[in-house]
Amino acid sequence: MDAGSTADRDRFDLAVVGLGYVGLPLAVRAVDAGLRTVGVDTSDSVVDGLIRGRSHIGDVDDSAVSGMLGAGFTATTGTAVLSAASVIVLCVPTGLTGSGQPDLSAVHAAVRSTGERIRPGTLVCLESTSHPGTTEDVVRPILERCSGLRVGEDLHLAYSPERIDPGNPQFGVANTPKVVAGCTPLCTKHATAFYEQLADPIVAARGTREAETAKLLENSYRYVNIALVNELAMFCAGAGIDVWDVLSCAASKPFGFTPFQPGPGVGGHCIPVDPRYLEVSARQVGVPLRTLETAREVNERMPVHVADQAAALLRSRGREPAGSRVLLLGVTYKPGVADMRESPAFAVARSLLAAGAHVRYHDPLIDEFHVDGHPLSRVDEPFDTENDLLVLLQEHSCYDRERLASGDRLVLDTRGPGSTRLPEHGPGEQGRPDA
Repeated sequence: MDAGSTADRDRFDLAVVGLGYVGLPLAVRAVDAGLRTVGVDTSDSVVDGLIRGRSHIGDVDDSAVSGMLGAGFTATTGTAVLSAASVIVLCVPTGLTGSGQPDLSAVHAAVRSTGERIRPGTLVCLESTSHPGTTEDVVRPILERCSGLRVGEDLHLAYSPERIDPGNPQFGVANTPKVVAGCTPLCTKHATAFYEQLADPIVAARGTREAETAKLLENSYRYVNIALVNELAMFCAGAGIDVWDVLSCAASKPFGFTPFQPGPGVGGHCIPVDPRYLEVSARQVGVPLRTLETAREVNERMPVHVADQAAALLRSRGREPAGSRVLLLGVTYKPGVADMRESPAFAVARSLLAAGAHVRYHDPLIDEFHVDGHPLSRVDEPFDTENDLLVLLQEHSCYDRERLASGDRLVLDTRGPGSTRLPEHGPGEQGRPDA
């Protein structure tokens, strides 16, 4: 629905463009801080749901949306409201194209719409993760061309990377340090003054490129370290070494070591995607980041390794993968979060299906799971069904490891101690996982 003309409307302190996992929590925080806020999204279903008090984001419940509406929040698919906003924050998605290249199409569209509606004196902030130079070399020219205004003179432009961690009850918008950088010192001043109303502390970056790169580094750091322990897990599986005991011993060191855990792969919007932006940028300036390239190869290989382990476990019971009944437990990318973006469950299921296995899934948060257009059957009671193998992919709270290990179940636990061990032990004996 379109909000229509804003000529006779009151001004908004803030317009949030993009009401997804980043934009909606930001809008909630802004309303809590007393800012008159409007949200803009291209999805009719998202906007209609919010207007009716329904949230589509797990970290924002319906009561929070109702509270926002009561405080004057409104949502629309129309961009006319942008001309009535003192601050416009862009929280649109930045993913990858089919060929693995950065996809800034949503940013381009949002900036064009903003430039066509913006009024002099407005502050525009980009929060979407992107490659270094996006704010200055992509957003600024489009904004100036579409508006006829000059950044640093007629309007203000800044970059402040989002740091939303879905499902994290400890850190949110208000208490997560906020990195801020403007295109000019005056832009930085305006952006800092705005974000000081929402977050504490504010961390001023030297420039927008530094802020953009800092965001990519944060997730690349995790990406590389996850790849290290994933590759270690594959080595330990081949060498008959208990990887979980190795990690537990190493984590006992009180300095110089940060623990990471292996798993079936990497998922979510940030970890599998953001390092690719940095990797592509590095190649463009002639300094390829080989560490990131290698980490990508390792992490993309992990789901296949899990499928290979599943096949080996089945064969340990005298069964071939083809025709075996395999149940995947937890197909979201993160425990307790109903988010399928880039979940390694897709690749694991794809490999098992290619081997001829009959694959079903259980996940209390996901009603439908399709792999390359093939719908997998959903199981309501995972422990009361007949399966040749259970594969624990995600540690949802409903999965009791003691119950998983009970009886004669064949279990591959990709998340921690408790799975049937492949090396050394006979069929059915419980031990530590190797993935």
